[in-house]
Amino acid sequence: MVQQTTDYDYIVIGAGSAGAIVASRLSEDPDCTVLLVEYGGSDASVFIRMPSALGIPMNSSKYNWGFESAPEPYLNNRRMNCPRGKVMGGSSSINGMVYVRGNATDYDEWESLGAAGWNYQNCLPYFKKLENHQCRSSEYTGSEGPVAISSGNNMRNPLYRAFIDAGVEAGYGETNDYNGYKQEGFGQKFMNVDAGVRASTSHAYLKTAKNRSNLTILKRALVTAIQFEGKTATGIQYIKRGKIRQARASREVVLCAGAIGSPHLLQVSGVGPTEVLESAGIETVHHLPGVGENLQDHLEFNFQYSCKLPISLNSKLGLWQKALIGAQWLLFKTGLGRTNHFEACAFIRSRAGVKSPDIQYHFLPGAVTYDGSVAFKGHGFQVHVGHNKPTSRGYVRARSADINQHPQILFNYLQTEQDRQGFRDCVRLSREIINQPAMDPYRGEAIQPDPEVQTDKQIDAFVRNAVDSAYHPAGTCKIGSDSMAVVDADLRVRGIAGLRVIDSSVFPSVPNGNLNAPTMMVAERGADLIKGQSLKLSKSAPTYTDKDWKLRQRQGTPVRKA
Repeated sequence: MVQQTTDYDYIVIGAGSAGAIVASRLSEDPDCTVLLVEYGGSDASVFIRMPSALGIPMNSSKYNWGFESAPEPYLNNRRMNCPRGKVMGGSSSINGMVYVRGNATDYDEWESLGAAGWNYQNCLPYFKKLENHQCRSSEYTGSEGPVAISSGNNMRNPLYRAFIDAGVEAGYGETNDYNGYKQEGFGQKFMNVDAGVRASTSHAYLKTAKNRSNLTILKRALVTAIQFEGKTATGIQYIKRGKIRQARASREVVLCAGAIGSPHLLQVSGVGPTEVLESAGIETVHHLPGVGENLQDHLEFNFQYSCKLPISLNSKLGLWQKALIGAQWLLFKTGLGRTNHFEACAFIRSRAGVKSPDIQYHFLPGAVTYDGSVAFKGHGFQVHVGHNKPTSRGYVRARSADINQHPQILFNYLQTEQDRQGFRDCVRLSREIINQPAMDPYRGEAIQPDPEVQTDKQIDAFVRNAVDSAYHPAGTCKIGSDSMAVVDADLRVRGIAGLRVIDSSVFPSVPNGNLNAPTMMVAERGADLIKGQSLKLSKSAPTYTDKDWKLRQRQGTPVRKA
């Protein structure tokens, strides 16, 4: 029995990396009312707010939906974790806070795949709009936006600089700002940290917006279905405190539940491939075959070495050391607690003929598991490396009409030979980089992979066992005009009125980098599309292209030939 029905102009489902932004921007208009619905609760926990504690919320069922893939056939049938944020701020409240836009060519690729108008020159103004960059100032960066972009502890540990120098020695060059003119090369990494505190979208946007009288935020409310009249979305049904309630939207319902949640809710509501809906016992409202298809993600593994000098983070992992770090952060927001520790990075090409970088590195001055729960005994360091332009595709499919039953998720990681070759390149190129002279004072014995892993067959076996998800799912409600597209260029669900999807599920292809920045950009632009507005650059912003790379070779400028 429905206990309550309320009316709003807009209903936004999900208060995550996209939804918090969309709700905030729509509610800037005092003449409209906005409902923001989030199943999770408050993001006030110290473990969310303190950057170095990132592994705790990511591994907590309180803050993480805890999705898991089906056995992956090309990864020895391993089930892979797929953490998604279940809290105000969504995945931006549990992620690694790394701020990477991706390569300029990624957005031109979107347009070539059918996402009309989503080229780099049109997306750049929205990256700049969201940014409050505290480390760089140029025609490529924003300085007045709500999202802080900082440098952690500014690479105080000498291992960061050694890694960058090793990349330069290997011929890749250094980049001053991988989000600016030139992504390619080695350089300092930036993060979403604001004066020592995680700068989630909840922190950046809702801290102010929540006080607006025209914005209603419902926490701990589970949306069970989008409601329709014919083929028009009219509102939602949700459960709060055990009671079934409804809310109506006079203008639009905006779905921002992410690459897993958005296609799942569409399917449970009757929008998706008819055969998938029928097998789950769901009545079809609208046959849309692309819903849940085109699933993509980034994989990565850790190159780990012992460190010859006692300067790594491994000496900071005991309970007493952690307590001191936490106390300093609580009192002053300084010290090791204010950083995610990924303060150096790189973007390179896997081989000659690749038009833009497709391998990404995150450098960590410690040898640990991602969540810090298991550490190498003694001192060490590691490089997270992954091939970032996968061609393998998977899916998200509802199992039943009950939103509480997690969908079937299959990524098909390493399905294609191209993807497997990409990881062979990762292994060989990483060894070459780490063995440069700049690392000689620090590089000890290899921890993993074993130096004996050399042949394609040996590398493939190692990768199948060692890779983990980088937690960047995307693509399951892609923008386009072909038969498998789910939303049009204005992010409206094709064939349905009054319904849009705005989150990483609309990406036609996954960018070369972490996905929080592109998701925030899509949310900023999506909110403007709803309002009928559009930001434009005053002039075209040039970017480093394949043509520039070849010119450097002809001029004799040192550049590595992949």
